[in-house]
Formats: sequence, C-alpha cells, structure tokens
Amino acid sequence: MHNWYVVQVLSTHEKKVKKALEEQKETKGIGDLIESVLLPTENVSEVKNGKQKVLEKRLWPGYLLVKMQLNDDSWLFVKNTAGVIDFLGGEKPTALSDKEVEEILRDLESKKQTVTQKHKFNVGDRVKITDGVFVNFIGTVTNVFLDKGRLSVLVSIFGRETRVDDLEFNQVEEITEEAGN
Repeated sequence: MHNWYVVQVLSTHEKKVKKALEEQKETKGIGDLIESVLLPTENVSEVKNGKQKVLEKRLWPGYLLVKMQLNDDSWLFVKNTAGVIDFLGGEKPTALSDKEVEEILRDLESKKQTVTQKHKFNVGDRVKITDGVFVNFIGTVTNVFLDKGRLSVLVSIFGRETRVDDLEFNQVEEITEEAGN
C-alpha cells in the first residue's frame, strides 16, 4: 500500500530532489514503490520596480511529500538521494493520515486557482515607513494601488496630518498590536 510521507530536504533544493526522485526511481528498479513526489507551492504576486510579477513560492520550504510503499529498498533510495536530510519521524517514518492528506491536497488545489498578494495592506492599517524621506514615521494607510504596488500613508508631522504618496509596498511594514504599545 502506498502512503504519503514527509521528507525533509535541504532548503532551496526541493525541485532538484523532486526531479532526482522522479527520474531515478525507474533506473533503481523501484518505480512501482514510489508513486508520486509533491512539492507544495502557491502563486504569489508582488510588485518590484513598478512591475507586477507572479512567482511560485514554496509553502513548506525544506519539505516534500512522497507517496510511496515503504520498505527497506524505497527507504534507502529516498534517504540516499542527494539533498535529502531525513524522513519526518526519522528511522521509523510515520505516514500522514488520509484526513491530513485530503486537507493538504484540497488546500493546494484551492491555492492553484488563486494568486496570493505578497503584501496585504488595507486602508486603515497602521504602518511604519522603513525607507525614504519619512523613514521611521508611523501612519495610517489611506490608499492602496495593488496593480502598481504602491500606497499612500497619512503621517503626523509636527502635529499636522500629511499624506505621503507613492510609497512602494517594500518601503513600509505593518505594525502589529504588540509593537504599537
């Protein structure tokens, strides 16, 4: 029976390890033991230099899901693949439950249908300006232009409300409740 296992791999090597597992399973004669290898990703939109880009982002950096029949041969094959650190569970890997797998696959399917915004700013959010003339000023977001990756912030300068326009998303950071106290 094939079950899903979580395999820890070197971060940033997920695609290489996935490709190696898929390509070498046949040559090692264990193609029937390893059914599939899954790298959970989502599409993330971000704006850099005024241009919107959609990038594929790993949901769990450093981890792959492998659907396989676990025995000594398949365990050794995966374990000895370059870039693999270990199975989650170590010497005795624990398979994910059907319920966990269903949730993961459903979540991945819904993420395939959408594009997540890297920066989620809304009108009314409290932000700190981290770059530019008004660095370290704290203000309130008044406008958000997702397509341009820019926003406007209302800051208080010498007791007067002043609007700072045309800030890029990466020039501000959201203030959490704890940080504001």
